Amino acid sequence: MYEDFQATDRWSREPLHCRWIANIVAIATRHADAVDIRFEVSDRPVWIAMPCLAWVEQKKQTGHVITDALAAQAAGRYLKKAIESGYDNGREMYTMTVDEVLEQVNAVLHEAGHTRNLPYLVPLDDAQPQV
Repeated sequence: MYEDFQATDRWSREPLHCRWIANIVAIATRHADAVDIRFEVSDRPVWIAMPCLAWVEQKKQTGHVITDALAAQAAGRYLKKAIESGYDNGREMYTMTVDEVLEQVNAVLHEAGHTRNLPYLVPLDDAQPQV
């Protein structure tokens, strides 16, 4: 679905290859109450920051949790929409609101039918940035 996909930049019409790399809890890495979802967009790192409060709201509203796989898919869907709508301007980090996270989670669940139908996330050797 949205762990490895193609998107066409609205302005340049350039096809971009987007690939999920990792989910990282940002509390430890940048002292933010968020989960950062890292993608490579045609070899350019892009981070989608999802506020931790979205996990609380999802559980409160539906009784279900946002899994790692669901978070990655929701972030990927958000990224694809950003690229195709022209919102992607080459930034390295995008911050989602709680409502945006819940909207993307609901859309992914609608497309997949259930979390058990989501693709497995396979960690890659290149998940850690090279120093």
